[in-house]
Amino acid sequence: MGGSCVQRRPAGRLQVLFPFLLPLFYPTLCEPIRYSIPEELAKGSVVGNLAKDLGLSVLDVSARKLRVSTEKLLFNRNNTVNRENGNILVSDRIDRESLCPQSTLCVVPLEIVAENPLNVFHIMVRIEDINDNPPYFPQNSIVLQINELAILGTRFGLESAIDADVGPNSLQSYQLSYNEYFSLMVKDKIEGKNAPELILEKPLDREHQSSHFLVLTAVDGGDPVRSGTIQIRIEVTDANDNPPVFSQDVYKVSLPENLPLGTSVLKVTAIDQDEGINAEITYSFKTLRDIGNVFMLDHQNGEIKSKGPIDFEIRSSYTMSIEAKDGGGMATECKIIIEILDENDNAPEVIFTSVSNSITEDAEHGMVIALFKTHDKDLGENGEVTCLIKETVPFRIESSANNYYKLVTDGSLDREKTPSYNVTITATDRGKPPLSSSSSITLHIADVNDNAPVFEQAFYLVHIAENNPPGASIAQVSASDPDLGPNGRVSYSIVNSDLEPRALASYVSVSAQSGVVFAQRAFDHEQLRAFELTLQARDQGSPALSANVSLRVLVGDRNDNAPRVLYPALGPDGSALFDTVPRAAQPGYLVTKVVAVDADSGHNAWLSYHLLQASEPGLFSLGLRTGEVRTARALGDRDAARQRLLVAVRDGGQPPLSATATLLLVFADSLQEVLPDVSDRPAPSDPQAELQFYLVVTLALISVLFLLAVILAVALRLGRSSRPAAWTCFQPGLCYKTGPGVSPNYSRGTLPYSYNMHLKHKAQIETNHLRNCEETAGF
Repeated sequence: MGGSCVQRRPAGRLQVLFPFLLPLFYPTLCEPIRYSIPEELAKGSVVGNLAKDLGLSVLDVSARKLRVSTEKLLFNRNNTVNRENGNILVSDRIDRESLCPQSTLCVVPLEIVAENPLNVFHIMVRIEDINDNPPYFPQNSIVLQINELAILGTRFGLESAIDADVGPNSLQSYQLSYNEYFSLMVKDKIEGKNAPELILEKPLDREHQSSHFLVLTAVDGGDPVRSGTIQIRIEVTDANDNPPVFSQDVYKVSLPENLPLGTSVLKVTAIDQDEGINAEITYSFKTLRDIGNVFMLDHQNGEIKSKGPIDFEIRSSYTMSIEAKDGGGMATECKIIIEILDENDNAPEVIFTSVSNSITEDAEHGMVIALFKTHDKDLGENGEVTCLIKETVPFRIESSANNYYKLVTDGSLDREKTPSYNVTITATDRGKPPLSSSSSITLHIADVNDNAPVFEQAFYLVHIAENNPPGASIAQVSASDPDLGPNGRVSYSIVNSDLEPRALASYVSVSAQSGVVFAQRAFDHEQLRAFELTLQARDQGSPALSANVSLRVLVGDRNDNAPRVLYPALGPDGSALFDTVPRAAQPGYLVTKVVAVDADSGHNAWLSYHLLQASEPGLFSLGLRTGEVRTARALGDRDAARQRLLVAVRDGGQPPLSATATLLLVFADSLQEVLPDVSDRPAPSDPQAELQFYLVVTLALISVLFLLAVILAVALRLGRSSRPAAWTCFQPGLCYKTGPGVSPNYSRGTLPYSYNMHLKHKAQIETNHLRNCEETAGF
């Protein structure tokens, strides 16, 4: 706000100065608002409309939380400003005479503190006097002893009346009841007080009238006029025509405050030229009542001593009158002026008027945190105050105006490192020796979302065996966030994966609260061996911060797949097919090979071959790892032409799984030898078996024709080297063509290493089958 200060006068006796107040933080301030109100206003009376004079709306009064900061109880901090209309109200009875004794001008300073933003407005409330105190005399009556030889025109001083009011309402005049011997005269004294005096107008005659009674009336200038009276009794005595005379009319002395009790302050002296009892002088106070609480007077020698505490901050000067009265009743007065010198006996105070409720850790440099003022009751250098912060904190003090200071930020704040600061402000005056005092406040730093979540690990690797139960916990990720509240509350989610996005939810899920990763299904190592997830930890701040981490899941293999026999295959009717063996086969002759696969991996897929049953034990041998069936000895005369072998294939798992294969071997040198054996079989129970038999015969004939064509082609190519095609006969009369480069069409899965190791023997097996087929074709 800016602009000039304007003084406005309301109707009636109220005079108010309404300025446009500058903010507290502006370098200079204009004159304060001034209000004038009469004393004795009732509680709740309106002093003035602060909102109007500050140019604020009624809503601003409540929003900015205007309140009074004062040490006077007349204006309570909590209910002085009416937030509905902006009026300043009186909260207690106002007695100008109690607030400003013996002072013509009575001004009460107020400080209006506004928040949001912080401002201080200075208000001066002038308390106008009303005629609420009548003049009164300290004593109920005055007794004067006047010698009958008193000279006409002699003046006799009377005790002045006291009126606590000031200005026109104070004491204005005196009136004396009619008496032919005396008249009244009012003499102007120092400090503007009127001193009444009786003037002798007619000689006294004690024998004619020994006493006189008068009534002295003190009248003020109020409207209506108020007055006070005192009775004067005059006793006529014998001649005592010399009153006491002080050595000085006015005594002045300066005293330091805090004098020890009983210290001599001043001694007054009066002399009376009379003799005897008329020259015996006694001294007494003729002043306000509170003087007797601070000073005491020796009535015999006129010495004044300290009686009570002398405090410059309570009162800086005392003015009193001392009366000297002789034994004849004549009296005179002198004036005593005592000035109190200030000592540096009050340490400065630090008073916080407003403290910010919320200080965020991202507060900018120079942000106002608190507003405080200093107060020192001493004057001059004793009251000049400097403030400082002894701790090393990111705050500094900036001077404002009228002993007001701002506490502002002076560095970066980090709640995670220092959540609160205990700031002690020390105020020191310039007295000798200097005095100081400290006041501390605790400033709590509010959190902002300036820290992203941090995972405990940079990468997560999890091993899980297949066939896990659905819903099982397979891993847990954890991230921490040093922020508070929602800013530090972390939730977890899956943001990316190498799995199919549509199928991701059916594989895994993560708990948003705990970070536990759950398997939604049972994993199959043979279908999914590994997958990778990208998990995100996200806080609840605004804006939210997040961090990502990779989680790789390796699905371990279990021995859940039994070996599967690929060769020998079963015939169309479900029976095992035949392999032929030449009768002249020598020991070590490769008869056939059992081929099996296992969908598992590792040890679970390491296959071994075992001969469980044989028609002729010892006739054949079986390779443990290769599955090759070879002749162990030559065929004997007693050996049957047809042999049946039962082979078991086992994997390396724990426990191992196995499968069996039945080998039907026929020792024959020609197809004719095989066919009767086949014909000896029981006739099939259905027409389908007969059909299969004819198909086998047809295929055998076609194979023979094809073989002849191949031989012819080879002969025509003369010396061209070419590997003959391989033939495999699974049943007498039935051969199919294959080759070294043609692999069986296995189902999904990886062939075991035992099969891959012995592929080099495949050509020899096929050559034997080709020879058998040729012999059969020749038949």
